[in-house]
Amino acid sequence: MQITASAISLNVQDPVESATFAKQHLGFTQDMVGDGFVSLSKQDAGFNLIYLRTGLETFKPDSMRGRNADGLLVVFVVDNIDEEYTRLQREGVQITTPIQTEAWGERFFQVTDPNGVVVQLVQWMVDTTRES
Repeated sequence: MQITASAISLNVQDPVESATFAKQHLGFTQDMVGDGFVSLSKQDAGFNLIYLRTGLETFKPDSMRGRNADGLLVVFVVDNIDEEYTRLQREGVQITTPIQTEAWGERFFQVTDPNGVVVQLVQWMVDTTRES
């Protein structure tokens, strides 16, 4: 299998609200918009971020149509976690989980968009490419 592109689609109550948050605070740009959906991209993200209005009739599978995006994290690895933390605080973004470093070297914090989608920014404080 050869993958030519990747996307994550999230059901939210207000796709425009989530898209505005991702554009304003995470640097995404809007590619497409329609009744009940917004598709965003960011060159260095590696995937498109798509917001779909919860209950959208065209959503498949039918069994998940009415469910909101929950129980998942949208995670982005960044180069300077402390700089991003300060920047988002300065922009007035409410921090959901304050910055912390796990014993295995993952330094992270979390924010939540207006529809409850949790975005986690991470910087690895150890070389994760080195073999043990």
